[in-house]
Amino acid sequence: MSVVSLPPGDRSIVLVGLMGAGKTSIGKRLAQRLGLVFVDADEEIERAAGCTISDIFAAHGEAAFRDGERRVIARLLDGPRHVLATGGGAFMHPETRAHIAERAVSIWLRANLDVLVSRCARLDNRPLLKGGEMRATLARLMDERYPIYAEADITVDTREGPHEEVVNRVLAALGVAVAARAPAPS
Repeated sequence: MSVVSLPPGDRSIVLVGLMGAGKTSIGKRLAQRLGLVFVDADEEIERAAGCTISDIFAAHGEAAFRDGERRVIARLLDGPRHVLATGGGAFMHPETRAHIAERAVSIWLRANLDVLVSRCARLDNRPLLKGGEMRATLARLMDERYPIYAEADITVDTREGPHEEVVNRVLAALGVAVAARAPAPS
């Protein structure tokens, strides 16, 4: 597999979207193709807290988790260039969105409800999906979050199928976005 070149700069790539959109699986492949380090914000939060996200939610509540999430993402974005997969609610915080806009290119991995339900049904480690009807919860989160996710620099649709197809669409979109950020010739 060849490594794709990005233009010079220090902007990280941040993947946003709902749980099940593919941020981690696409992010790992994207980082490999770009020759960058991949970082999963949820894993970093668990490492910093010394417990799982489910444990943080249970012991301290969502507000405490979101505060820790905001601080961890800010720290990561102040570090070297990388590909960062964020948790589904991270981009909802205005301070986090502003920090991402300043230090990174944000990519919304958008998926339809059927894809999200299919993917989320495979795992039971999603605190926001515990104790409720998964489809209804995901539909509500889509209504709440998709208008905010739409503020990302780039939107790439994900669907069932090979992850490499999505990675190729992300790379193509990055090429367009990077070219658009380049200064006009004098």
